[in-house]
Amino acid sequence: MTFLRPIAAAAAALVLALGAPASAQTLKVAYDADPVSLDPHEQLSGGTLQLSHMVFDPLVRWTQDLSFEPRLATSWERVDSETMRFKLREGVKFHSGREMTAKDVVWTFDRLKTSPDFKGIFAQWASMTAIDSHTVELKTEGPSPLVLHTATYVFPMDSEFYKGKAEIIKHGDSFASQNMSGTGPFTLVEREQGVRVVFKRFPGYWDTESPGNVQEIVLTPIKEAPTRVAALLAGDVDFIAPVPPTDLERIENDPNVDLITMTGTRIITLQLNQDRVEAFKDARVRNAIVHAINNEGIVAKIMKGFGTVAAQMSPEGYLGHNPNLKPRFDVAAAKKLMEEAGYGDGLKVTMMCPNNRYVNDFKICEASVAMLAKIGIEVDLTTMPKAQYWPKFDERAADIMMIGWHSDTEDSANFYEFLAMTVNTETGRGQYNSGNYSNAKVDELTEASLTETDEAKRAAMLQEVEQILYDEAAFVPFHWQDLAWAAKKGVGAAAIVNAMNFPYLGDLVIE
Repeated sequence: MTFLRPIAAAAAALVLALGAPASAQTLKVAYDADPVSLDPHEQLSGGTLQLSHMVFDPLVRWTQDLSFEPRLATSWERVDSETMRFKLREGVKFHSGREMTAKDVVWTFDRLKTSPDFKGIFAQWASMTAIDSHTVELKTEGPSPLVLHTATYVFPMDSEFYKGKAEIIKHGDSFASQNMSGTGPFTLVEREQGVRVVFKRFPGYWDTESPGNVQEIVLTPIKEAPTRVAALLAGDVDFIAPVPPTDLERIENDPNVDLITMTGTRIITLQLNQDRVEAFKDARVRNAIVHAINNEGIVAKIMKGFGTVAAQMSPEGYLGHNPNLKPRFDVAAAKKLMEEAGYGDGLKVTMMCPNNRYVNDFKICEASVAMLAKIGIEVDLTTMPKAQYWPKFDERAADIMMIGWHSDTEDSANFYEFLAMTVNTETGRGQYNSGNYSNAKVDELTEASLTETDEAKRAAMLQEVEQILYDEAAFVPFHWQDLAWAAKKGVGAAAIVNAMNFPYLGDLVIE
C-alpha cells in the first residue's frame, strides 16, 4: 500500500484540476507532454504531428494498413517521371473562414522548404506551382519513389492568416508558435503551456462524412506515468498515451478500460558527438560503447518486454532491414576495444536525455551510465522534460544525447537522411545527427536511393547503408519502441490509432 499512496494523492489532485466528469462528446486526454509550439513547421516531432492532425489536414493520410487515403487532395496523377499533379478538394474552409486554394498549398510548400527540421524531408521536391485554383503540380529532382509518403507531411496553412508573420523561429516566440488557422476538425481555444490545452470542434469542418462525434478535447499533460494511469483507472480522463510497460497487465485486467497495443517502428538510440569528444572519432571506441550496452537486458527488465531489441535503424518489414545484423553485447570485447584504441584508462563524458519523451527514457539512460562505467567510461548524466531537452539537443549541448526516430515516410532512407547523413544546414540533411557522424558512402547511397524506383536495387542500397552504420558503430541502438494506448470503454480509440502514433481524434466516436 505504501507504493499506492503517492499515486492516489496525485490522482486526487488531478481530479480537482480536471473538474467534473466529461459529457459524452467531450474527450479528456492525458499525454506525457503537450506540444511545445503551435507552429507545424518548427519542430519535427511526434507531438507536433499529433497536433497537426487535429488542427490541420494533410494532402493525403496514412491508413492503419499503411496505405494512402485522400484528404485535402482528392486525387493525384503522375504526369511524367518527375511530375505529380494533385487535385485539391473544393469548399474546404480554414478556421479563419477563408476557402483553401492552390495558393495556400504552394505557400505552405515554400515555407516547408525553409524549415530547418522539415526541409530535409522535402529536399527532393524541387518546386510546386498552382495550375488553377484547385490544382497543384509538383516537380521533383529526378524520379521519386516517395512522393505520396512525403505528401502526408503537407498540412496546408492559411496563407492570408500568416501573411507577413510566417517566420519560423526554433524555440522562439513567433506569431505561428502562438496562433493557428488550419482546415482540421478542431480549433484551439485555450492553452496554458504545461497545464491544459482545450480544442473545440470546428463547425465548418469539410469532412461531413467523418463519424467523429467529439465536440471538445481537453488535453492535460501528465508527465508521471503512474499518475497518468491512475487518472484513467479512476475515470478522471478518457484516453492516455503512452502506457508504461509496467502497467500493461494492470490496465488489461481492468473491465472498465481498453488497452490497445501495436508493434512500433520508432528506434531508440544514443548518438556520440565526434566534434565534442576526440575519442568518439575512433570507430573502436564507438564499437566498445555499443558492445557495453546490454540492450537485450534493457528490453527485458526496463521495458518489460515491450519493445524489439535493435541492432540497426530499419525495423523488419522496411526495405533497408538487414537480417545479418545482430545485437552484440559483450563487455570483454568492449574492454579490449577500449584498450586497442588507447583508452584503457577510460573517459569522462556528459550525457543528456529527456525524461518524458520516450517510454522509460531516463531509466534507459541511467542503465546505460551503469553499463558504460564497467568499461571505464564515467558519464555525467542530465535529464529534463522534452520542452527543455529539444533546445539542448539542437545546441548539441552534451557529448552523448538520446534520440528516438520514427521514419516520417515509413521508409528506411528517412532514418539516414536525418540521423546518419553528414550534417548540412542548407539541405537539412543530418538535422538530427547530433553525433556529427559522416561517411561519404552513406551520403551517396542514401541520395541514390531517393531516386531509385527499382525496389530490389533500392533495397540493396539501403541494406548496405545499414551494414556500414553497424560496422562503424555510427550510433548506439537500443530497441524499437512498441506502442500502447488506453481508453475508457466506449471510447472507440482502436479505430483511430496507428503505427505512426498520430491518433485521428477527429474521427473518434464516443458511445
